[in-house]
Amino acid sequence: MKPISIAALALLLAQGLAAQDTTHAAAPAAAPAAPAAPAAPAASVSVVEAVVARSVVDRVPQDTGTAFPVDVGQVVLWTKVSGATAATAIHHVWFHGDTQVGDVELAVGGSPWRTWSKKTVPADWTGAWHVEVRDAAGTVLKRIDFTVGQ
Repeated sequence: MKPISIAALALLLAQGLAAQDTTHAAAPAAAPAAPAAPAAPAASVSVVEAVVARSVVDRVPQDTGTAFPVDVGQVVLWTKVSGATAATAIHHVWFHGDTQVGDVELAVGGSPWRTWSKKTVPADWTGAWHVEVRDAAGTVLKRIDFTVGQ
């Protein structure tokens, strides 16, 4: 009886895989349309909320602000976006003064979606900072300014 059960299970798994293979086989046929599809979601992505914080706990930013002490160590840009699809990416582009010091690509899995990136802040990097939230095409969706050590 066990060989029949194993054979039945194998048959069910094979049918499930065949269905998945059919789906994947259809994807290449739709591939020519795919380049146009990512452009549309990227254009419709919007930033609902963005804050600089010291940390994130349970997907919620903690100790938010626009001014941080010289010994902050690291800061986080927490972002909530809407209008995105599972194939969307955004970037957090970090600047100390006018010098770009980081670019973090973040996958967006749907709408609305919360995501964040961290930036280490050396003790001697005081002054004006900002972070730009950009879509996959590089369009600035939001800019957040903050200072360290002043």
